[in-house]
Amino acid sequence: MTSAASAYDVIIIGTGAGGGTLARHLAPSGKRILLLERGDWLPREPQNWDTAEVFVNNRYISKDTWYNADGNAFQPQVHYFVGGATKLYGAALYRMRAEDFGELRHHDGVSPAWPISYEVMEPYYTQAEQLYQVHGARGEDPTEPPASAPYPYPPVSHEPRVQKLSDDLAATGHHPFHAPCGIMLNEADMAYSRCVRCPTCDGFPCLVHAKADAEVMGVRPALEHPNVTLLTHAQAVRLETNPAGNAITEVIVDHEGHLERYRGDLVIVSCGAANSAKLLLASANDQHPSGLANGSDEVGRNYMFHASQAVLALSREPNPTVFQKTLGVNDYYFRGPDFDYPMGNIQMIGKSQAAMFRGEKPLETKLAPTWSLKDVASHAIDFWLSTEDLPSSDNRVTLDRAGNIQIKYRPSNPTAAERLYHQLKSMLGRLGMHPDHLIHRFAYMKSEIPLAGVAHQVGTCRFGTDPASSVLDVNCRAHEVDNLYVVDTSFFPSISAVNPALTAMANAIRVGDHLLQRMGAPAQAVTGQQRVQ
Repeated sequence: MTSAASAYDVIIIGTGAGGGTLARHLAPSGKRILLLERGDWLPREPQNWDTAEVFVNNRYISKDTWYNADGNAFQPQVHYFVGGATKLYGAALYRMRAEDFGELRHHDGVSPAWPISYEVMEPYYTQAEQLYQVHGARGEDPTEPPASAPYPYPPVSHEPRVQKLSDDLAATGHHPFHAPCGIMLNEADMAYSRCVRCPTCDGFPCLVHAKADAEVMGVRPALEHPNVTLLTHAQAVRLETNPAGNAITEVIVDHEGHLERYRGDLVIVSCGAANSAKLLLASANDQHPSGLANGSDEVGRNYMFHASQAVLALSREPNPTVFQKTLGVNDYYFRGPDFDYPMGNIQMIGKSQAAMFRGEKPLETKLAPTWSLKDVASHAIDFWLSTEDLPSSDNRVTLDRAGNIQIKYRPSNPTAAERLYHQLKSMLGRLGMHPDHLIHRFAYMKSEIPLAGVAHQVGTCRFGTDPASSVLDVNCRAHEVDNLYVVDTSFFPSISAVNPALTAMANAIRVGDHLLQRMGAPAQAVTGQQRVQ
């Protein structure tokens, strides 16, 4: 271990939606900022767009081993690269609904109110949409919350089969809308568009850096400032405090196999919900015997990830769509036709390709001839169903004796998830798809996202006004440690039923303004109005 510690004004641990966005927001301040990323730059290589490499060989999934409540090992679908999970996300950048910030009663429990209102978050949503170049259309989604500005870019157009689906939905009384999408696409002048509207976006890295991820939109612009330093292959393993335990004095980092010490006036943890909890729990000391900032015993608790279902319906006619993730439906977000409770969000996901089935359902498809998988894929219309996961103190991240992540989890809102699935299934015949008869006469493949599917993980360090029941205050500062902040999805008291990325980005900008004021630096406006290339 090095004997001397390097000093910075701010140390940001993690470069994903929270950390990468925060780095860009703070970079113009001139403050010395250190970014720590446990992974490396995601390599730009032909395999970025190779379906078999990404979905079957899991080329970009980490080698981590986590454990479930029974002690059984599993490999989480996490990605440790500059930009974090956003490197392979679908760039679906939804605002939470205004009602999601208040208490919502569900069939199987209660989603708690946030300590801040939607109105407080709204201007930061606007800034985040501008920074991440979100394409969308206001006024189409009846559940859409009020916005102070239009989307900065026009909606991504539907291809013919998705446009027909949209028309069919509207004809049956639904309100389909153009899904908000963060890609650098210029459909008015494709010769100058960075995005080529390819089929390898959702779940793939973008070879041409046309996806608005935290590396491209956050870290790279931050590094243009000489006061920002990035260390890759640098995993924070422990946070040490002063004798009183009320301030972090050093960050202990495993940098390329060597332990190094770094000092920061402010330390920002942004490792992802499970890994942020791990770092705090692993930093226990005499003043914090249950884990750093864990006097409430809330660190690691209330782990949530969407009760998501990836479903595939078969179109009566071929579906040659290339870029499919352009449509959403929120008509059942707050209630169903015979179900007076929230059900969730329906949105399109990336178009099925035959090779994906071998990765997602290897046992079921092992003996299937490739031609049959191609036939299914050519007629597939793919949906992503998200139902809100409700917080539970018993759903939690802990560490085993060896310091590995162990997750105890039980689904919290199964009735609503099942209702949403059956609601979509009941609509297929009116949407130009083969109906799912009771005897399953026509193919309808369903894939639930297991515990290892942690793309939408939140909770574990919830924020609130009461130190007895929360880890962080309303500015995401630890109640018990003055210079410690957690700025990723860990702070969520509830998850809503829409993708959490934009909320993490908006919150990072909100906390960034607070940090700039704390450091005496002028607040930097984030416009994100870069020319689309």
